[in-house]
Amino acid sequence: MPELNRLSNEEFRAAEKFPVTVILDDIRSQNNTGSVFRTCDAFRVESLYLCGITAVPPHREIHKTALGAEDSVRWKYFNSAAEAILELKKSGFMILALEHTTNSLPLQKYNIPEGSRIALVFGNEVLGVCEDALKLADACLEIPQFGTKHSINVSVAVGVTLWEVLKKLNKI
Repeated sequence: MPELNRLSNEEFRAAEKFPVTVILDDIRSQNNTGSVFRTCDAFRVESLYLCGITAVPPHREIHKTALGAEDSVRWKYFNSAAEAILELKKSGFMILALEHTTNSLPLQKYNIPEGSRIALVFGNEVLGVCEDALKLADACLEIPQFGTKHSINVSVAVGVTLWEVLKKLNKI
């Protein structure tokens, strides 16, 4: 593993983070939550906010897919996604919910102003982002899909979205 030149947990915590926070709104699967921890580590996000019924570490099922990222990624728990969003708005974050709505825009076509701090909201595997969180979002984005399903797994959606957002912020 040393030849991969990866950061230690201490180096990761001290490293500059990209200006993105991920919010998980009522995620049912601890495996999905663990996968998101791992993806947030890979993309060196500022923090991960776990809301509502989303499980928090330490948890065996989270650890199984996070592979230790629950120890490197800064996280915080909130009773609701709306509570998390309100805190981030006070700090100047732009709130982008990933949800199919009548007003949602394709992720790849949405322009993010340079220098923005972004909070990305991802919802429950069945119900999506809750209505209270949608009302607080600055925009709703969707990942274009071309198959028979109307959604992709939430942990996959986090990875796709982080890649696109960091490209738009000229970070990758």
